Amino acid sequence: MFSRSMAQMLEAGVEIRKALKTASRNSPDSRLPGLIENVNRRITSGATLADALNENEERFPPLFRDLVNVGEQTGAMPEVFASLSRYYESRLKQVRDFRSAISWPVFQLVIAVGVIGLLIFIVGFLPPQANGEPVDIVGLGLHGATGAMIWLVGSFGLGFALIAGWIFANRNLAGQTFLHPFLLGLPQIGSCMKSFAIARFSWCFALTQQAGMSIRPSLNCSLKATANGAYVMAEPVIWDALQQGETFADAVASSGLFPEDYIQFLETAEQSGTVPEELDRMSHVFESEAVRALQRLASIVSTLVWLFIAGFIIFFIFRIFLTFIMPNYQIDGGL
Repeated sequence: MFSRSMAQMLEAGVEIRKALKTASRNSPDSRLPGLIENVNRRITSGATLADALNENEERFPPLFRDLVNVGEQTGAMPEVFASLSRYYESRLKQVRDFRSAISWPVFQLVIAVGVIGLLIFIVGFLPPQANGEPVDIVGLGLHGATGAMIWLVGSFGLGFALIAGWIFANRNLAGQTFLHPFLLGLPQIGSCMKSFAIARFSWCFALTQQAGMSIRPSLNCSLKATANGAYVMAEPVIWDALQQGETFADAVASSGLFPEDYIQFLETAEQSGTVPEELDRMSHVFESEAVRALQRLASIVSTLVWLFIAGFIIFFIFRIFLTFIMPNYQIDGGL
């Protein structure tokens, strides 16, 4: 909303400080007006907008700051803010769609874990088995209130640890360079991530080139826009190939991260001298493919969660049958 408002006001010729102040008030983020006041003070003292934003780098994403810098240098601020608005709106929709698709399976999983914890708690009140051992439904030596607490804390603790690890890895470059190359090699997940990365690279490279940015910072900014550590690490490889006289298509191909049809498309665009225009068009093509891949991934995640729950149910049916229906059967170490 902030970027969209900035694009509209700058297009209408509103002075930059007034535009910033109004756009920040239109944003639902209550922290933004205070930040923009600091930015406006720096602009009044002679700093550029890009410099003022960089002084608050923990609040503004790197891509946002990089492209605002491009817009200032080239005089294309309205176009840059309009592109940023479309970019963030698209990303927000993708996140919402994915969360919506997996919310029901995750809810089922949480309920399943809770039901098992309740079952562990209830069987703690049952008399011991014939061998004197307490009833152990899970097969992990858990029973009663203590066992239920261990089960719930362990299950939900593992889930929160995985989520926290994912967030931490995605918020720093070291984590991204370790995690993302591994994920790119996984079926479905890798193709989805690659489509999103290529769509963002194409969009950012087209935007920066149309704005008149030189090739090295344009390439660096575009690879960062992928939000993928594997692509960010490929910048020295691609740049070295360009310095050795390779075409842009061959240099991009040297990274090994772009599909063959994309490289062929780049070769054709280079020959016709329309790389920025064609990349802008292709960014929409790959984004559409990425959205379809994300929908397939959400469907696979949903199926896997359902199978996991089904396995839980089958396991506990057998455990209950062997414990109560066949009491003479000795359960030692599980099925």
